[in-house]
Amino acid sequence: MRHELTLRIGPATFRVGSAWRAPIDALARLYAAYPDQRGAIADFTVRLQPTSLARRWVRPSIFITGDHGLADAAPMSLAHGLLAAEMGMNLQMALGWRRHLLLHASSVEKDGRALVMTGESGSGKSTLAALLGERGWRLMGDEFALLDLDSGAILPFPRLVSLKNRAIDVVAGAVAADRMGPLLRATAKGDIRHMVPRADAVARMTEGAAPALLLFPRFGHQAEVRPVGQGEAFMRLTQASTNYVALGEPGFAALTRFVTGAPARAIDFPSGEAAFDMVDRLWDELA
Repeated sequence: MRHELTLRIGPATFRVGSAWRAPIDALARLYAAYPDQRGAIADFTVRLQPTSLARRWVRPSIFITGDHGLADAAPMSLAHGLLAAEMGMNLQMALGWRRHLLLHASSVEKDGRALVMTGESGSGKSTLAALLGERGWRLMGDEFALLDLDSGAILPFPRLVSLKNRAIDVVAGAVAADRMGPLLRATAKGDIRHMVPRADAVARMTEGAAPALLLFPRFGHQAEVRPVGQGEAFMRLTQASTNYVALGEPGFAALTRFVTGAPARAIDFPSGEAAFDMVDRLWDELA
């Protein structure tokens, strides 16, 4: 790999290599405040390779590979190289991480307690977590929440926050321009722009928090709060986990402890301000 960078995010270390300089330069800029890991042994390797020798120079096309990969993954344009690198790190975690139960969820922390939010793509969990991180909460993670198998704590994994389509302008209006990555237009998921977490999220990325509230948010509907039973919460979280089956009994025990120890609610919200009010009210009542 001609160009490479080693990053530590939470408990995981990634070595990202690329046949092109541009994706590595973009990563280096956006992850500049993260711990310097030059020379460290990485947990995972990500490779951004051309789909053929010619495609390194002519209409450059990236194939994502590494320690874990998907043989039938579609190639990506070099213009989306930053997204390819981020997707490569996601793929390594999803397919290879076994130290914690992985939940496809966003999480934030306040007063030593964690709020975990999970839902389908477009539910608003990433946007809500990003904005809460600008309003007195500590952003712990966007793509994955890591549930410790022994202590039951939620551990930080504060990657860049991936913002899509309408959420881009909403969040860009609330953060400094130097914390926003380039606008990546017309990806497979629409327009995408990445946001760098606040400095405190990076500085405290080894500090976990006990889960205090589980939310299933849904954007674009009239404001409503509904209780979610432990059985339903358990089932929905197994569906949101990429390694629950692989972990076996320890994963079952950790998830059982989570859903029996933290109340769960489903919230519908029409706007960010409505969501903030609902979260604040639930936090005061339940957490």
